Amino acid sequence: METFLPIIFAGLVLILIFVFFTFVPVGLWVTAYFSGVRVPLTSLIGMRFRRIPPSRIIFPMIKAFKAGIPVEVARLEAQYLAGGNVDRVVDALIAAEKAGIRLSFDRAAAIDLAGRDVLEAVRLSVNPKVITSPMVAGMAQDGIQLLATARITVRANIDRLVGGAGEETIVARVGEGIVASIGQSTDHKQVLEQPDRISKTVLAKGLDAGTAFEILSVDIAEVDVGKNIGAQLRTDQAEADKKIAQAKAEERRAMAVAAEQENRAMVEAMRAKLVEAQAAVPLAMADALRAGKLGIMDYYQLKNIEADTDMRESISRATTPEEDQGPR
Repeated sequence: METFLPIIFAGLVLILIFVFFTFVPVGLWVTAYFSGVRVPLTSLIGMRFRRIPPSRIIFPMIKAFKAGIPVEVARLEAQYLAGGNVDRVVDALIAAEKAGIRLSFDRAAAIDLAGRDVLEAVRLSVNPKVITSPMVAGMAQDGIQLLATARITVRANIDRLVGGAGEETIVARVGEGIVASIGQSTDHKQVLEQPDRISKTVLAKGLDAGTAFEILSVDIAEVDVGKNIGAQLRTDQAEADKKIAQAKAEERRAMAVAAEQENRAMVEAMRAKLVEAQAAVPLAMADALRAGKLGIMDYYQLKNIEADTDMRESISRATTPEEDQGPR
């Protein structure tokens, strides 16, 4: 048993050494020490207990120290625990320092925690970005539709990255400015001849207010002629007026037909009264004969007059227009 004690002791020592180097990043502490970054070994052990990978803090700190940017370990840890990208923040600080852009650690950390790529924002401040807007349709005052595409050159505004609007707002505002500028033109040929008028009008509106970008220029890349909207609207209006006129004419025709039917009904009613009156004549004559107010000769004389009248009417109906005219 005594022969195995040294072996057991050596195994325990090895296990202790393994545990020690697992929880105490001595190698990382040595790297930081020889890089000029003085970090207490207890701070690295504390990072282990706070579940912070020490390498995610020490390596960005070494980069910042070599670039001459002072940062504190506690602030880097706070940024990591808040869900930020510590390495990205330090790279952005180094890039801003080299480009001569004033950017504090607090501002960079706030931009990173806001969900924006702080390093890309610094790069965009140095190298402006060109945004191509979709084709925008506008109509000049002469009724001609114009289709325009613009290229917007922007650079990031570091001070407005937190809470500022994005690229979609820039594109929407520029599109609105293009439509307004085309609408102010009395003739579409003016826009085709001088497309820079759109650029000047759009830039004068200050469309980058409240956004995370600064508009450097708006260049009209393409202007095409679309439909003749004015003529189409006039055609549609004329068609609508035609339908209204037809509806009114149909209404008048229906009223005329109704009036004609009423007149016919009145004529039939009058004919019915005439027939009724004619039926009463023989009765009246019979009463007159019985009363002695009408003689038999008077009755025959009336009959002769009626027969003569019927003959004349039949002759007049049989006479042609040529016979009515007679010889000249």
